[in-house]
Amino acid sequence: MMNWILMKLMNPLADNFTRAILNQDYPTNPAEIITVADKLGPRAIIEAGMRAQTGKALQRPFGSPVVRSPWDQILLNSRQLFQLPTETLDEISTVTVIGKAAKKPLKLDIPIMITGMSYGGSLSLKMKMALAEGSAMAGTSTNTGESAVAPETRALAKYLVGQYNRGGWLSSREQLDLLDAIEVQLGQGAFGGAVESTMQSGSTGEHLRETWHLQEGEDATVRARMPGVSSPRDIIDLVNKLKSEHDVPVGVKIAASDFIEQDLQVIADTQADFIVIDGAEGGTAVAPPTLEDDVGLPTLYGLVRTVDWLEEHRIRDRFSIIAAGGLCTPGHFLKALAVGADAVYIGTIAVLAAVHTQVAKVIPEAVPAQLVLYDGKYTDKLDAKQVATSLANFLNSCTEEIKLALQALGKKSVSELSREDLVTTNKDLAEFMNIRYAGSPRMQ
Repeated sequence: MMNWILMKLMNPLADNFTRAILNQDYPTNPAEIITVADKLGPRAIIEAGMRAQTGKALQRPFGSPVVRSPWDQILLNSRQLFQLPTETLDEISTVTVIGKAAKKPLKLDIPIMITGMSYGGSLSLKMKMALAEGSAMAGTSTNTGESAVAPETRALAKYLVGQYNRGGWLSSREQLDLLDAIEVQLGQGAFGGAVESTMQSGSTGEHLRETWHLQEGEDATVRARMPGVSSPRDIIDLVNKLKSEHDVPVGVKIAASDFIEQDLQVIADTQADFIVIDGAEGGTAVAPPTLEDDVGLPTLYGLVRTVDWLEEHRIRDRFSIIAAGGLCTPGHFLKALAVGADAVYIGTIAVLAAVHTQVAKVIPEAVPAQLVLYDGKYTDKLDAKQVATSLANFLNSCTEEIKLALQALGKKSVSELSREDLVTTNKDLAEFMNIRYAGSPRMQ
């Protein structure tokens, strides 16, 4: 009976709508929105409305939808007859070492690391604790992001990488001594570099103020420049000072840009142990769309140019390289490692995988981000233990697929991967990356 009533009510509405879109001229036709959307794109229309409503810069979580790294055009080369596959999976190692020359290198069970997503500026404390526990279960590291070391996170993390950041919240000897690696954060892919960002005092809770050592009523500002840095020489001195005071690996994180070789020259003049190259496809909680979509280099291009420059200057062995920005599948990870990275950072995909069973708690009432963000309305609904288990499962699943691919490639370790293991169907990409073009036969 109810279905019959609904059909009776809907039928004239559907008839009127159909006649309107098929008969009326565009100025009065409801289908006009379709042509406008085709011209401008739904995202541009939606963001135009947001800007018109507030007059402020937008903050788009999870990074840019614009992906220009052509990972899918690159394939891995298996071995079958002329060279046999690795006999058993038991022979294959995924162990990764960051900062081999450091007094206390960072030795991880897998080459997949959780990237910098800050407590407060990005994620809730409960979510940060879950990422720490889940990464520990998988034998890898998590990262403080642009925050300080929260005791709750340090207690759960097996390996903690801390960002010596432009907010100045992780710069004391007491904080730095808690870390397994120090990452000097000079740029971020989702911002295309480094810009200032302020978190108003009204948005910080008591625990966060204590963690960041803020006074009540004090705003929290991430600066465009590191405090006390006004020249490249200051950057070199800062990194070297950290190296002289700490036994753990010290690295530098930069956003990939077309000036990447000039930036690498500055890093080469330091005693850093590792370099993080963060591509434009990287995610964040607060970057404006213009910086996410229109500034910086795609991850693949930044990584290739970094490795090539270091090799050209014969200093590749001095640095471990961590690739970051939009990497989300075991295939992406493997290809980045074959290009020349020692490890990869993941963020957005790690968060989404970790909360996959819990989004039903907020949908359709709210978007999943409200479960995990610091200012999310439903962070209390998050089951941190389940999040940790799901993250560990995701990382373990990725590792198993990586091992299977390595077996097919005839490798016994992720460290054996090289560009010889890559091929592409794109001639321009083959020339840029110095890898094989699939349309040309191999010479004996």
